[in-house]
Amino acid sequence: MTRHARRLSLALAALLASTAVATAETVLRLSHNNPADHPTHISMELMGKRLSELTNGEVAIQVFPNGELGNQRESMELVQSCALEMARSNASELEAFEPAYSAINLPYIFQSEEHFNKVVSGEVGQKILNASADKGFVGVAYLTEGARSFYGNAPINSPADLNGKKVRVQPSPSAIRMVELLGGNPTPIDWGELFSALQQGVVDMAENNPTALTTARHGEVAKFFSLDEHTMIPSVVVISKCAWDALTPEQQAAMHTAALEAQEFHRQNWNKTADEALATAQADMGVAVNTVDKAPFIAAVQPMYAEVAAKSPLVAELIEEIKAAAN
Repeated sequence: MTRHARRLSLALAALLASTAVATAETVLRLSHNNPADHPTHISMELMGKRLSELTNGEVAIQVFPNGELGNQRESMELVQSCALEMARSNASELEAFEPAYSAINLPYIFQSEEHFNKVVSGEVGQKILNASADKGFVGVAYLTEGARSFYGNAPINSPADLNGKKVRVQPSPSAIRMVELLGGNPTPIDWGELFSALQQGVVDMAENNPTALTTARHGEVAKFFSLDEHTMIPSVVVISKCAWDALTPEQQAAMHTAALEAQEFHRQNWNKTADEALATAQADMGVAVNTVDKAPFIAAVQPMYAEVAAKSPLVAELIEEIKAAAN
């Protein structure tokens, strides 16, 4: 799809979404911090369109991009207090709200993309989405964001290359501990501040999927992307318990169907988007990409498994179920 065609498609989707919102009896506001042309935004717009269709226009989702309603943590706190109906966060930040998410945040717990998809689409994934009901919200969908790797002002070929490096991480205990075990200096910084932090040398490195290089323009200030692929952290769309309980059983079922369809649509389109981002970063932004031997990274983070499992019997159970799903 050409850039012009993509813009027309986005404009049409926005028009259809605004029409659905204007006529719906129930409007669920959904906040996230990506731009409107990001794959997660497009998938959430699809979810809203399908929810409107499945409820005959009774329920609509109005998606707010670019942190318009607050950053990820602020949006989650608003959801918990019932001041906002929905938000898109990710499993890494969500473990601060619900420890069950820490099970899927473990580095190298997924042996392949197929293993990841099997877990999040099955009983284990649903168990994690439901675990936060007593925290004021429930999850409705996982939107894959592929594997995360390190990028910054120098290539990373082994854990030794991270020694003394200031690495931006999300405000997640798992992310912080992972970087510590790999020898780096974990530095939590809000996503919206990361470009300038990399540009000004506040941090030396960050870790994310390849789209960060292009959609967030990090490839302009970080010229090395090292494919260690340490974690597969999905985005997670959540809804406040208040908004969920206000839906009828039929509307809840429609939300579940719309979420699963958006999740599958997103899965099918993500790899192409990530591959294109990596190619663009190399060709147009001068980013050098290197592959690494993952074995030393895997060995260095092994203490996390016992540490995370000790958090609760549920987390320990989830870890074992995730491992079993690989077979």
